Amino acid sequence: MRPALASILSLLSLVAAGPTASAADAPEAPPPWAKEAEPLLAGVREIAAPGALPGAVVAFGPDAFPLVLGSVGGVRRAPLVAASSLGKGRVVAFGHGGFLGAGAARVADTARFLENAVRWAAAGAKAPRVVVVRSDLEKTLSGLGLDAKALEGGGWTSRLGNADVLVLGEGSPSDDEREAVAAFVRAGGGLVTGLCPWGWMQVTKAPSLAENGLQRLLAPAGLAFSEETLERTGGVGWVVAGPPGRPFHALEAVELLAGTGGKKSKGLDLVQAAVVGQQAVAVLPPDEKRLRPRVRALLRERAAHLVPTEKDPLRADRPLDRFLVAVQVAALDEADPKDVTAHPAAASFPGLPTPGAKAVSRSVPVDLAVPGWHSTGLYARPGQPVRVAVAATTSSSKAPALSVRVGCHSDTLWHLDAWPRVPAITLERRLEAAATTVASAFGGLVYVVVPDGAAGKTTVTIEGAVEAPWFVLGETSSEAWARARRAPGPWAELATSKVVLTVPSEHVRDLADPTPVLRFWDRVLDACADLAGRPHDRARPERYAADVEISAGYMHSGCPIMTHLDAAPRMVDVARLEKDGDWGLFHEMGHNHQAPEWTFDGTGEVTCNLFTLYVLQTVCGKQDVTGHDALADRARKAAEHVRKGAPFAAWKGDPFLALATYVHVIEGFGWEPFRRLFAAYRALPDAERPRSDDDKRDQFLVRLSQEVGRDLGPFFVAWGVPTSAAARARVASLPRWMPPGFPP
Repeated sequence: MRPALASILSLLSLVAAGPTASAADAPEAPPPWAKEAEPLLAGVREIAAPGALPGAVVAFGPDAFPLVLGSVGGVRRAPLVAASSLGKGRVVAFGHGGFLGAGAARVADTARFLENAVRWAAAGAKAPRVVVVRSDLEKTLSGLGLDAKALEGGGWTSRLGNADVLVLGEGSPSDDEREAVAAFVRAGGGLVTGLCPWGWMQVTKAPSLAENGLQRLLAPAGLAFSEETLERTGGVGWVVAGPPGRPFHALEAVELLAGTGGKKSKGLDLVQAAVVGQQAVAVLPPDEKRLRPRVRALLRERAAHLVPTEKDPLRADRPLDRFLVAVQVAALDEADPKDVTAHPAAASFPGLPTPGAKAVSRSVPVDLAVPGWHSTGLYARPGQPVRVAVAATTSSSKAPALSVRVGCHSDTLWHLDAWPRVPAITLERRLEAAATTVASAFGGLVYVVVPDGAAGKTTVTIEGAVEAPWFVLGETSSEAWARARRAPGPWAELATSKVVLTVPSEHVRDLADPTPVLRFWDRVLDACADLAGRPHDRARPERYAADVEISAGYMHSGCPIMTHLDAAPRMVDVARLEKDGDWGLFHEMGHNHQAPEWTFDGTGEVTCNLFTLYVLQTVCGKQDVTGHDALADRARKAAEHVRKGAPFAAWKGDPFLALATYVHVIEGFGWEPFRRLFAAYRALPDAERPRSDDDKRDQFLVRLSQEVGRDLGPFFVAWGVPTSAAARARVASLPRWMPPGFPP
């Protein structure tokens, strides 16, 4: 599954739904399949959780219906087991082959459920004859009073003639097997089967679930497996609470959404419907005749409303329109480049090149020893094809699997209450041929993506994109920049070997020389490396990218570090950066440098700020280590903390209170002990690295005490940071240290 589609399936389910109107205010009428489901669910309250997380089973046909639900994101649900008819026969499908195992049958009511499934699939046969393939259920079913036999080896399909039901375990039937089983069911036989769809994809590396024989076998029955993973709803597995309602059948779900007519609506049922509907659209057979035409009609009817912008965001109270946007994105992700047109929302974000911009051809050298994104200084126009050709590599090893990426705004927004842009707007494709054509409906900066472990050099030639402002420190001349900063692309990049800044082009149009700001950022990156005990030369540059909305918080770390648009002008304002610094930008870079070995529970938002303080002092010239208003009254907060008994929970819950602990040590001993300490951690052999949170605190106490040459045990005790008596004893021979006036 491609990244954009995976995001839709896993995150659309987390959309805020508001009050659960239809689910809570009135009892839901029994679904049309309630009587059909009764014998399948009789006596079943909970079923087992075999192996890894199972996948979902989509019920989309007129005769299909859901039976058991799994959890999606903790609140929403999606079918885990579903049933249907096929010709004169019946089918029950599980989202994991492990349900068809003897081990699962021994847990909770799983055996009863399996017996129910077999007897229902037998369509009334009083003594069902069952054959079992790729499963160890033979003895279990025999113990339940069924006539069960295992079929092994090739040619098993020829022995279906005397059976009423086939239990078919995990895997992918061959074409001949699939056709034989389909004929068996259509003639009145029963089929009970299961597949862990994401697991099968992972093992086989298949490009699509459509390649799986079970997927193709079940499609005419109106059933399909989805790569969605489902979490437990009960203590040992999945609770069975009666037949699931209308939102859990794909066709019914879409009709529920369509019934809103695009009007603002709230209610858990509609969010559930969007989840199930989107799962179905992602896996429906191309020739499906009911749901696909209905969705296409809704897309035409609602086209003008599917354009989220900053001024008119698409909110969770418009579930139909959000569902349809998700459908659009999924379709675009799979579309042939020649069929891609510009999405109307692209004009708002990420934006369009200046009018009259002309496509160019550019050859870009690529150092394959540098993994990750490689900027090209080009911008793909929305809906316009871009051709990418890769020259032979200079390396004697096998050529690496390069990719082309369009767009730097890699955050997806499916889970947010408001979408000021389409939630997924980037595209990445493998460059598997000598030349590859891609097209993005949203456009964006063009990158070549190099995998880890590659070597050598190559040249990539890109045709069809327009130029964007691009400055590389030490490479771009002032004359070239005078022209480049006027390039038509709406996004610009300023780059060094250590950092890349991606901002709207408007913020560099009047920047006569990016050299000073990039030299400043190089000093920031070198300072972070110094404190972390890393070399200045980096395997790949760090990246900052501004976005109209991001997946979490005001900024977040990663590659790229994502910020909101208001941070973009600050990134390139060297005078302001040198004078005041920027806590948020440095904080996120600190996250990219902190190490888990010395970041224990409660300090994730603390140790990153050591880098913030270090940069403010060493690069921006701040004279003390406060750097933030929240640290100004640290003495008062520390005294109050001690008076309350120094509870560790309070220390962990207040990042600036915890940071004051580190500030005490910095004020007492300077930065050098931390530089040595972090370098020593990096050099630790695996056997000496802390394995638990308790071990992290103990090692930090011992190692920091040794670096400063003082016993910090009483200091840790005063602050309420737990350490073991053994760890404190290891440093007790050192002179005891406590900051002046602390504890009060």
